[in-house]
Amino acid sequence: MLFINCRAQEAEFPFQGGKDIMMNFFRENLKNTPVIAANAATGLVVMKFTADQKGNIIKMIVYYADDAILTEPVVNVLRQTNGKWIVPANQKTYDFIIPFSIQINPSSNKHIETQMFKFYKAKRPIVSVDQVPLDMVTLLHSINLSYDLPEPKKSETSN
Repeated sequence: MLFINCRAQEAEFPFQGGKDIMMNFFRENLKNTPVIAANAATGLVVMKFTADQKGNIIKMIVYYADDAILTEPVVNVLRQTNGKWIVPANQKTYDFIIPFSIQINPSSNKHIETQMFKFYKAKRPIVSVDQVPLDMVTLLHSINLSYDLPEPKKSETSN
């Protein structure tokens, strides 16, 4: 008789402390920017980054973004993660892909709907036109940022 011993992959989660710590870190540190709020911007940003053996990010690539203004808070929060990434054993560097979704909390305010529509019409997506070599890569959980827009001033709603 032949017995085959199979095991599920037992890889360590690639963020120090695990998935819950990573999700809490991004929830607490991913901050909206005034430019995003002023434009009522929403959309997706997909980042590819490379971490070294010390867990520091050595390279970031915007793999996709619905608009350039959405990338600023994503790049800022990723810079704060230096030293937190776990690279698999026997690897000098390792690539990760992480999607970020930025959205406005629902509102019945017509001004907000108008601002969102303006952004949607004017947005200019960033897409990778050349191949981005992926080698060995880990796709991480999606990170979400939801924000509230401030109520418009009286002069803004009378237009």
